[in-house]
Amino acid sequence: MKSFLSTAILLGVTSSLSAQNSNTVQINSPSSFERKEVVSIPFEKFKNHFGLRDNNFSIVDQDSKKPLVYQLEMHGETSPQNILIAVQIAPKGTLKLAVSAANQMQVKNKTFARYVPERKDDFAWENNVVAFRAYGKALEGTSEDAQGFDYWSKRTDELVIDEWYKTDDYHHDHGKGLDYYSVGQTLGVGDIALYFDNHVQYTKHYRQYKVLDNGPLRSTFKLIYEPQEIKGHGITIEKEISIDAESQLSKVSLNIYNATAALTPIVIGIAKRKETDPNTFSDKKANFFAYWEPEMKGNITGTALIFPNSRNTFIDTPTQFLWNITAKNNQTLTYYMGAAFNKAGKIQSMDAWKKYLEQASEQVQKPLTISYKK
Repeated sequence: MKSFLSTAILLGVTSSLSAQNSNTVQINSPSSFERKEVVSIPFEKFKNHFGLRDNNFSIVDQDSKKPLVYQLEMHGETSPQNILIAVQIAPKGTLKLAVSAANQMQVKNKTFARYVPERKDDFAWENNVVAFRAYGKALEGTSEDAQGFDYWSKRTDELVIDEWYKTDDYHHDHGKGLDYYSVGQTLGVGDIALYFDNHVQYTKHYRQYKVLDNGPLRSTFKLIYEPQEIKGHGITIEKEISIDAESQLSKVSLNIYNATAALTPIVIGIAKRKETDPNTFSDKKANFFAYWEPEMKGNITGTALIFPNSRNTFIDTPTQFLWNITAKNNQTLTYYMGAAFNKAGKIQSMDAWKKYLEQASEQVQKPLTISYKK
């Protein structure tokens, strides 16, 4: 397994900002509900607008003077590419950001991702509300082998990946949640597979990874799959996955290269439980699918997809819900997958899950608008 070092986040502690700079950045919300999210601004534009001479500064709400948490997003590079800012904006509201010479406050990481060699090449990622993992090479061909993305049902705002792997007892709930989600021979929570001749064609598990950023507000990494010959097609797959603080969802940016054809049929999937009348909801306008799984010893998991802006065809099978989509060479296909756990307290019913996803879908389709004021 080839590993890569993650890039450290730079957090400002002092500032050489001129006190005379009164410029602001204005963020407007088009939504009728409160939006709490991580906003991304190109760092060079931000730096030039405020006349920053280095990367050490604080960001404040101009009206309340409250400091805001931020992260310099490197995206695998040696210099910041974007500045990520945790914002909370009232319905149809406006937030004005100013830069202060005060020290940047110390912040606690709310996201984390890492390769897990001690557990058969897992790659796990989490934030303060959810956790997921992808399976690696060492699991292939074993009695435990499974295919899709796994979900860990957390009920704590603490990061648990290191602790749970160390104790190796995460299938039992000791107060912070557990892993009871079953993936098996399905795509789990929103993974993808090839779809040739109307059959799901699973690929090998990922072979390489690269951590691009690792908190405090966003963790981003790549999973790289070795080239495979499948049904006469030479296929190479790369997935870039990111998770933001507070979100139930992960963003998946998929790139598939087919050496044989320009178009490749794929499916995105959600594992389906054995039940006669699954509790599902599909909103074609908002472009999302929600599933509220049956109760198991008091535990209930909700899973979901927010689809890419691509035409898809729904396929219902005994073991999973599938959506057939055509991937194009040299064109990134982006979608969101996620989950919720009733015992975490935030989302405890299908109605609450639907409402969350309706708002999350609007946040994707109607991003916050950013303007630069002098």
